[in-house]
Amino acid sequence: MCLSIIRFWYNGWIDKLYIAPKFFFSFYGFDWIKPFGSYTYLLFIFCGLSALFVAFGYKYRIAIISFFLSFTYIELMDKTTYLNHYYFVSLVSFLMIFLPANATFSIDSNNKGIEYAKVPNWTIDSIKFLLGIVYFYAGLAKLNSDWLFRAQPLKIWLPSKYDLPLIGNNVMQQEWFHFAMSWSGAIYDLCIPFLLLFKRTRTIGFFLVVVFHVFTRILFPIGMFPYIMIVATMIFFEPSFHERVISMLKSRISFLNYKVQVKEAFQYKNQVIPKLVAVFVLIQLLFPWRYLLYPGELFWTEQGYRFSWRVMLMEKAGYSNFKIVDGKTKQFFYVDNKDFLTSFQEKQMSFQPDFILEYAHFLGDHFTKDGHQNVEVYVESYVALNGRPSRLYIDPKVDLYKQKESFKHKDWILPFNDEIEIKGL
Repeated sequence: MCLSIIRFWYNGWIDKLYIAPKFFFSFYGFDWIKPFGSYTYLLFIFCGLSALFVAFGYKYRIAIISFFLSFTYIELMDKTTYLNHYYFVSLVSFLMIFLPANATFSIDSNNKGIEYAKVPNWTIDSIKFLLGIVYFYAGLAKLNSDWLFRAQPLKIWLPSKYDLPLIGNNVMQQEWFHFAMSWSGAIYDLCIPFLLLFKRTRTIGFFLVVVFHVFTRILFPIGMFPYIMIVATMIFFEPSFHERVISMLKSRISFLNYKVQVKEAFQYKNQVIPKLVAVFVLIQLLFPWRYLLYPGELFWTEQGYRFSWRVMLMEKAGYSNFKIVDGKTKQFFYVDNKDFLTSFQEKQMSFQPDFILEYAHFLGDHFTKDGHQNVEVYVESYVALNGRPSRLYIDPKVDLYKQKESFKHKDWILPFNDEIEIKGL
């Protein structure tokens, strides 16, 4: 994650995503979290250093809490940049607050002169379980008719990779390959936690993890996620593997005079911590199913879509044209979205209903402060989902400025009038 922060800075994304925009989309309930202007760079420095301290086990408890808070703050600054693997990093770092990750081979253990040969099983199993949820729930989410029987959205994405050597102009263009990738992706996600869990299949499981994530990294611009998952799944290996790695590293840093007393087992003084972790795990099991509380097609309304390990399941494109109306005189004018949003923000806003609603409120507030009277905000919005023809998305007769964001169903989203059969998650 330290390298990820450096990469983010190097590519100029801090300025592009968190300083240059005039407006930032917020997660519901977190609208108070905003960038700090140029001081946002300090937040990234703080986050990167915290990650480095965690890696070396220096002031571990303070470092992991600092990393969790700073990284999650960065994640919440603008909803436009939401990615599943950012959410995963926040969850893992929160869980690590309660784990003794500095119990052995750390600067902390060296400074104390004590390290532990064993830690409670649940501290390791909780990480394995979280990884298992990510994979298995991603597999369940792929058990839908668009993914399995229409090979969507891979049928849209893969032909665009025509510039790949050897396979770009032939294999990538074949329909059978699109279906093969769809089905193998679903099978992989469903099976990989179990292949990693059992010793007899662990090696082949890890081999598949490497092949899968390297291939997806070649095909899609998904940043650090493949590397994060490859390294994270090594926690499934036997303790002897990690002990050999640590012994090798110790031999390489003998000049640091790493000498400690080895104690048998780390013990938690506070027995509330395992119970808190159990509650955390239970929440992770249940939270992705909240979409069942909403009517309508999940891929269309996106109510309960985020934070549920639905990875690369849909290709959505939209067009949203906002109209500002004087409620009394009925005079109106249209908004040029480029006056307020970056191209990336406008693209994300155009097909996501909570973005559309938040932006409508921003426009209403902006033009009210600008002296306009009786402001009403309407939108003409068209969206295409997974290769289907574009269709009207938001009820154009609804004044969005009067609609409030909440966890309730957004009844101003027009019906999908099609069916995507959801077999799994």
